[in-house]
Amino acid sequence: MNLDGKKVLVTGGASFIGSHLTDALVDKGAEVRIVDNLSSGHLENIKSHLESGKVDFVEADLTTPGVSVDVVKDIQIVFHLAADHGGRGYVDLHQAACTTNLALDGMLFRACHEEGVDKVVYASSGCVYPNHLQNNPDEILYLTEDMVGPPYDADNMYGWAKLMGEMTLQAFYKDWGLKSASCRYFTVYGDRGHENHAVIAMIARAFVNQDPYVVWGNGEQIRNWTHVDDIVSGTILAAEKIDDGTAINLGTMERTRVIDAVEEVLKSTGHNATIELHPEMPTGPMNRVADNKLARELLDWSPEVKFMDGLHRTIEWYFSTKDRDQVSAVLEDRLTER
Repeated sequence: MNLDGKKVLVTGGASFIGSHLTDALVDKGAEVRIVDNLSSGHLENIKSHLESGKVDFVEADLTTPGVSVDVVKDIQIVFHLAADHGGRGYVDLHQAACTTNLALDGMLFRACHEEGVDKVVYASSGCVYPNHLQNNPDEILYLTEDMVGPPYDADNMYGWAKLMGEMTLQAFYKDWGLKSASCRYFTVYGDRGHENHAVIAMIARAFVNQDPYVVWGNGEQIRNWTHVDDIVSGTILAAEKIDDGTAINLGTMERTRVIDAVEEVLKSTGHNATIELHPEMPTGPMNRVADNKLARELLDWSPEVKFMDGLHRTIEWYFSTKDRDQVSAVLEDRLTER
């Protein structure tokens, strides 16, 4: 698919991942429209595109009746990243807020069908996978797409909403021919990330010289943090190569313990602090890592950024762009809020 001249909509395009996707789409010559209610997005993330006139920005809430129909008019491809979302502290503690994603997705997908959009590319999540599979950090587990169920046991309301979004798109393709692809993102990190996600939280704690240095959980949780650049490249490839609503994992297969990432952050930043574990805090599953074989087969995609390399890049970005006093004043709130 040649994106040059394609009319695309990025929902949530001023957010962390959405703004990086916008960068890539503009570079490929797409005509980009963004809709974002700025609840977690920031105009600073897309400032250069606004100043150059290369994107059309609409500040609006997709749960407001009529907004979805308006923003998809004349659009060929919709990249749907908008959601009420956050890191582990947010999705555990804001269950009711995440229910709005069910309505948001349904209204947008219906508008895409009615207005003749060619394709929807949906930002799904590793949270669709059954909780009961992910309890043992000592098990060498890689989640394949077919493991989602049945039986279904998604991770909190956020995970259930993402799973319903995938199923809705598959039904729309089967019944009405709306082309789509669902990309299951796994623990994304990188520049412009938010402190309510683990990697940025780790870096922020070191940035403000926190001592004791707090770690949620027992530190044994296994993750496969995936750099935003790899997520963006996989998302665009899914737009090019998947039509039938197939859901695909976008994640590295590196298995990294939380405590090992913490120790690397402390070492890299030179922050000498006592680590204090808080197992009572939200931690999520103990063992969540993607199998990306299907993405390699269908998309010819594999992640290029090794976690430790991406971590160092993200540390450099955070330390060079943030103000210590400002971060100190808001960090505790930002760990669980948008």
